[in-house]
Amino acid sequence: MNLWLIGAVALLLGGMVPALYLASRGDPVPRLVGLVLSGQVATLALLLLAQGFGQSSYLIVPLVLAVLSFPGVLVFTRLLRARP
Repeated sequence: MNLWLIGAVALLLGGMVPALYLASRGDPVPRLVGLVLSGQVATLALLLLAQGFGQSSYLIVPLVLAVLSFPGVLVFTRLLRARP
């Protein structure tokens, strides 16, 4: 186990727990913030895992997740918009 893997575990424990708490409780806007935070934490954790395992082919998944998370947030924001 190297420093990259320890960092990934620490990031998942320290970042995903508050994100999942925000995403599961409260009003829709804080839930959206929790969803965005969980996507960013997952992306960073996957990047750290790819670096820790030393496989450059593992970088494809976090890069795709980083690209697709922003349009997903835009879709959810549009759905939360108040209807006239």
